[in-house]
Order: sequence, then structure tokens, then C-alpha cells
Amino acid sequence: MTQVIIFTNSKGGVSVCTPTNDLTIEEVQAKDTPEGSLIVDSDSLPIEYNNFFNAWRLVDGVVSVDLASAKEITKTRLRTEREPLLVAQDVAFQRALESGADTTAIVAEKQRLRDITQLADQATTLDELKELSVN
Repeated sequence: MTQVIIFTNSKGGVSVCTPTNDLTIEEVQAKDTPEGSLIVDSDSLPIEYNNFFNAWRLVDGVVSVDLASAKEITKTRLRTEREPLLVAQDVAFQRALESGADTTAIVAEKQRLRDITQLADQATTLDELKELSVN
């Protein structure tokens, strides 16, 4: 079981320090981490939600994931994922207009992509957020 040092960083998130074995973990804690840092087993960290690392919070010695912050992280990810898809739909829309083709499906897809971030707001669990995708 690996031990790590955790502490709240200047941005309010959690920093995790993993010593390299040149010094004992206690020596690293005293030398390189702020007062109030804790030595914990790495198994106690929510690694299954590492994609929400910037939403980790240290409260009363326990690291948990802040759902509101995780939603914002998810919205940013979804916006990045949808960007090339929206561009492709814009091209398809222009081509459809030029040829006189029906644009109904294109308009619907563009709206679905625009609305995708609302699904993050509706999520109630971290697992729901992890599963969200533009596809």
C-alpha cells in the first residue's frame, strides 16, 4: 500500500505528493508540503474519478469530489468534444442550402449538440457525468 501526502492547494483543490524514496515520507512532508498536510494511503483517494481531479476537495481529512465542480469540468469536456461536430454540421447545412436539400435533420443535430451541456446540469452522480458524451 503506497502512502502519499495530500493538502489543499492555493486554488482550493487537492495536491498529491508522492515521495521518491530518497527521503522518508515524513521528511518530505516536513520539507516540501504546507502545515496541515496529511499522510494517507493512496487507496483512500477517489482515483476512479481522476478525470475530475480538479474537483477533488479535502474536507476533514477525506478527499471527495465536488459535484458542482465536476459538472463544470464535464461541460468543458463536452464543449471541446462537440466543437468539430458543430463545424461539420455547419458545413453540411451550407451544402444543403446550396443544393436546396432539407435541413431539418441538420438543424436538429446542431440543437442537440448545443444542448448537450444541459445534461451535465441534470446529472446527480459522478458516474452519470463520466458517461456523458456527444456521441
